[in-house]
Amino acid sequence: MDADDRSTLARGRVATRLPAQDLDRARRFYSERLGMEPVDERPGGLLYRCGGAEFVLFRSTGASPGTFTQMAWEVDDIETAVRELRRRGVVFEDVDVAGFRTTEGIAEIEGNYPSKGARGERGAWFRDSEGNLLGVGQLVM
Repeated sequence: MDADDRSTLARGRVATRLPAQDLDRARRFYSERLGMEPVDERPGGLLYRCGGAEFVLFRSTGASPGTFTQMAWEVDDIETAVRELRRRGVVFEDVDVAGFRTTEGIAEIEGNYPSKGARGERGAWFRDSEGNLLGVGQLVM
């Protein structure tokens, strides 16, 4: 079955939406801490593009529970990414749950990601100014 035989959603692109109670604060965080600037801006939201994907921070009265990864970046070198983000003031989460725990902010995650041909992943997590839990990951081949 090819993409033309699947549903409209299977042919669509995925775009992440992250809630922000304070768009000005969120914009500063993404600029100062992550080094990202929006490519479009409206009164109710900010649009960002990176690596061929896009995500939106939208004004919301609700807040994320921050109990799961809402969005993550795949990088080639997680140590470099974590070091750069720490230098910008990002604070990484300490994780110690069944299956993995972080050491110096990075976890070795056992498991197979068959669609990516990897045998595992290394990951690190941090929260943005709005409490959204974000991740950085590197595939282990």
